[in-house]
Amino acid sequence: MTTAPDAPSAAIPPLDYSRTVDRLLVHRDALGEVFLTDLRRIDEDTYAAGAQLPRSHAYYGDHLLRPGCYDPLLILEACRQATLAGAHRFFGVPSDNKFILTHLDLRLDHPRMVVVGTSPFSLAFRVRIADRKEREGRVTGLDYELDLIADGTVIGQAAIGLRFKTPMGYLTLRLNNRDGFALPSSATYPVSTPGTPVAPHLVGRANPENVVLVDAAVTDNTAQALLRIPARHASLFDHPQDHLPGMVIAEGARQLALLAAFDVEGLSTFKTIVTEMHVRFTRFGELEDDTVLTAWVDHPRETAGAVTLYTLGGTLPPQGETAPPSQLPVRVEATQKGEPLCVFSFVLARMAS
Repeated sequence: MTTAPDAPSAAIPPLDYSRTVDRLLVHRDALGEVFLTDLRRIDEDTYAAGAQLPRSHAYYGDHLLRPGCYDPLLILEACRQATLAGAHRFFGVPSDNKFILTHLDLRLDHPRMVVVGTSPFSLAFRVRIADRKEREGRVTGLDYELDLIADGTVIGQAAIGLRFKTPMGYLTLRLNNRDGFALPSSATYPVSTPGTPVAPHLVGRANPENVVLVDAAVTDNTAQALLRIPARHASLFDHPQDHLPGMVIAEGARQLALLAAFDVEGLSTFKTIVTEMHVRFTRFGELEDDTVLTAWVDHPRETAGAVTLYTLGGTLPPQGETAPPSQLPVRVEATQKGEPLCVFSFVLARMAS
């Protein structure tokens, strides 16, 4: 059953899409990695933000999915930029503070509305502060909830958690986590991670440079791989980092989920999109340690009616009266030295032609 898209609960102010915001507000070095265009305050705990998503991008646009859609992780990155900029502009978080990502959630209710068209995609966000943490008059953390609005229609929701540390507070925290060992930098990290890269088409990619998995293996309903750290990647490492960015781990987890869905359930990467993603980060990912990703394919969500199965070899006829899954839950855990960094919960959906 198809439901009509929901209308936003209240109007948001007009937003400007004529230029992007200052790149420093969203912690980007490259202008081409800035997608946020505007911020407008609504009330003490709510503001609106605008973002324009490019139809073509070397990383976010490199997907085999047909029809072509805006990458859910691009949408989430635009959400993330809206929260970073809002923290600085509306809540007085100093520009030298370090931002720590605690959680990411995304749900796309109407994925057909993110199909790439003939013009850039203008998104509006209604951003609400769900929780605010303060200490000695300083904002130390914000939890955000975002409505995603396109052409006046709510197409999904997101939630993001951020914690803010002074430079000294961040250094102390990181050194304590590392038993006093000096912080590394991705700027001096080896160009490649040892191992056999996964074939790009198995994770929905065309460009091998955008593949972040090596030494993958699938057994029964479980897939496992090592995360390749693409330290010279222009988007995933826009600027030097002393740890694994959460969005890099998210890309690796998404790729392993797609690989597992294809191998276990036969869902082609040409027809599969992430419609839900939820993750909580429990510790920093270190650059020097191997990051092991493990995916478990859950029981598919059944949908009534005949559905066509899409595989890399073509279409398969409907399987009698039993409908194949149209949504597939996949859980992915990231660990280092046997200790969990985070656990992702994905829902993968099949896109109709």
